[in-house]
Amino acid sequence: MAYKAIIAGASGLVGSSLLNILLQQPEYNEVVVLVRKDLPLSHKKLVQAIVDFDRLDQYQHIINGHALFCCLGTTRHKTLDMADYRRVEFDYPVQLAKLALDNQVIQYHLVSSMGANVNASSFMYYTKLKGEVEQAIEHIALPCLQIYRPSLLTGERNENRPEERVATGIMKLVDPLLIGPLKRYKSIPAQTVAMAMYKQSLQSKEGVFIHPSDHIKQLA
Repeated sequence: MAYKAIIAGASGLVGSSLLNILLQQPEYNEVVVLVRKDLPLSHKKLVQAIVDFDRLDQYQHIINGHALFCCLGTTRHKTLDMADYRRVEFDYPVQLAKLALDNQVIQYHLVSSMGANVNASSFMYYTKLKGEVEQAIEHIALPCLQIYRPSLLTGERNENRPEERVATGIMKLVDPLLIGPLKRYKSIPAQTVAMAMYKQSLQSKEGVFIHPSDHIKQLA
C-alpha cells in the first residue's frame, strides 16, 4: 500500500531528515509539507503547502492521509515573545492533532524532548511545556500517537544556533563517559530520530507510545 504523509516542521533538523527519508521510500507515494515558504527542493512525491499556522483550520482539506509527523519547534533566542513561543511549541501541534483526528489520520508522530513533564515544580519551562503538549495531544485520543523524546539533537542545521553548536561540542567529549544508566543522556543524531519515526509509521499499532532517547536509537 502506498501512503500519504504530512510533515509540519520539514525545514528543521529532524523534519528535513525525515522528509529526505520519506521521499526515498517506496511505502510513501505522497509527502505533503506544511511550510511558511517554499523549500529549495523538488521531487515527484513532494507537495509543498504554504500555510499560515495561525489559521490551520483553513488547510484542513490537505491534512489527511496515513501519518502526520509534527517536528515543529523554535528556540527562546529566535522567538523572544513568550506568547509566540508557546504558540509554536504548544498551539500548533495541538491544533494539528485535532485536525488529524477530524480527518481520520491514522497516526500522529510528535517530536518532544527528553525530560518532558507537566510537573508544576519543574524548573525548566521548556520541558514542562513539552509535557503539556504531550498531555494535551494524548487527550485528543488519536488512534495511534507516537511520542519521541530525544536528548540533544546533532546534525547540520539550516540556521545558525551558536548555543547548540557549543552544546554539541561538549557532548562529543561527554558522550563516551555516559555508560550504564547514563547512556540515555547521550546526544542523538537527528537522522536517527527521523529513521525511527519512518520505521514506526510502518507498524500497525493503536494507542500511545513514548520513546525515550536510548530507545529511539534501537528503533532506527
